[in-house]
Amino acid sequence: MPSGQILLADDDAAIRTVLNQALSRAGYEVRSTSNAATLWRWVAQGEGDLVITDVMMPDENAFDLLPRIKKMRPDLPIIVMSAQNTFMTAIKASERGAYEYLPKPFDLKELVAVVGRALSRPRNVSTGANPSPENEDIPLVGRSHAMQEIYRALARLMPTDLTVMITGESGTGKELVAKALHDYGKRRQGPFVAVNMAAIPRELIESELFGHEKGAFTGATARNTGRFEQAEGGTLFLDEIGDMPMEAQTRLLRVLQQGEYTTVGGRVPIKTNVRIVAATNKDLRVLIQQGLFREDLYFRLNVVPLRLPPLRERVEDIPDLARHFFMLVEKEGLARKQLDVEAMDRLKRYRWPGNVRELENLVRRLAALYPQDTITGVIIDAELDSQPLLPPQPAGKGSQSTQQGSEGLSDAVERHLNEYFSGFRDTLPPPGLYHRVLREIEGPLIGAALAATRGNQIRAAELLGVNRNTLRKKVRDLELMVVRSNRG
Repeated sequence: MPSGQILLADDDAAIRTVLNQALSRAGYEVRSTSNAATLWRWVAQGEGDLVITDVMMPDENAFDLLPRIKKMRPDLPIIVMSAQNTFMTAIKASERGAYEYLPKPFDLKELVAVVGRALSRPRNVSTGANPSPENEDIPLVGRSHAMQEIYRALARLMPTDLTVMITGESGTGKELVAKALHDYGKRRQGPFVAVNMAAIPRELIESELFGHEKGAFTGATARNTGRFEQAEGGTLFLDEIGDMPMEAQTRLLRVLQQGEYTTVGGRVPIKTNVRIVAATNKDLRVLIQQGLFREDLYFRLNVVPLRLPPLRERVEDIPDLARHFFMLVEKEGLARKQLDVEAMDRLKRYRWPGNVRELENLVRRLAALYPQDTITGVIIDAELDSQPLLPPQPAGKGSQSTQQGSEGLSDAVERHLNEYFSGFRDTLPPPGLYHRVLREIEGPLIGAALAATRGNQIRAAELLGVNRNTLRKKVRDLELMVVRSNRG
């Protein structure tokens, strides 16, 4: 049976009662209070084996109290609760020395489990807290459960140098997460260097990463500093790591294993001290099966995996995100706007193929183009529905369809895309077009393969030349209906 005295501080009497009952049933002695002054008096008197406290107390903010507690009793574990549920709340809890941060509402079983782990840990373990600049410019926005898990993971990673692999669709904010890891981590005083593998010609990637010596190849008229050298003492963010060519993968693996590299054309090994954060919107396990990505490099990079959810999986964050983006554009000089209930409902029902980036672009467009102070659902419908990927054919064009029935797939796609672009006249479509086009083609292709194999996903995966798990994920993401047949 577990034992120990818990000091509980929360201004809400109902919450104190529920937590008291749950912890008492688990075998702990609980002393509870509604203010920080009493909590501090108990701690100063040497009472308690663990503290559970809300952030917002009537007489003092717990974040101001935590440093005093840690200074007087550094081995006393502290669990912080908060209903604010922001990225900065999680980060501040970690920085002030909290053992764990729990966003309200939380599962009581989880709380009891956290208490058990905290009381069973060695008492001389340091939390690794770092003082940080008091910066309230929140880089990540959202209070959904999915984002709370991201915040908690980031808070645990801040005091470490562990390699992190961030996965997620295009536009989900992978670079923002990498930048937050740097800006609030132990390497914040060093440089943050971002490299997009997909934007560098394959033959120049090694030179870009590791630098080159004068005369190393045709056109190398002077020594070039690589990104590893530029990021020394800081963080190197390798975006779109799945697009890295195999030769560069081999050199990167050697750097991760040995902690040193040589420039292109150089002979002297150079020691490196950087934290690696990688990101991709691809399934690297599929690339490994296809022979396009090294499995040993994958395991070196995937020390701590972080998956960023697409916006359609966190629609409850859309109001906060929209307000955040409207505030940003207002600071840039555009008029203040707000969304009515119908407009917000329309945003929540949209699939957001371009994710958070697409929402930000929409907000900027709304702020710039519409004079109304309040954006209505009609305006949102006009904005979203005026940008279909493949415009519907006007009525009465059946003869044209018949005439075009013999054209090839490539010609048909090109024709439709030309019509799509012409619909924007002098402007451009919203960003993320590449993935939207692929998504539009993927659905009918996978649907046709499943229909041809009568819903047999093993045969359909073989027909398409993809991994079975990849096909299952595509079917789920594209929300395809699989109809299985016993015939054949």
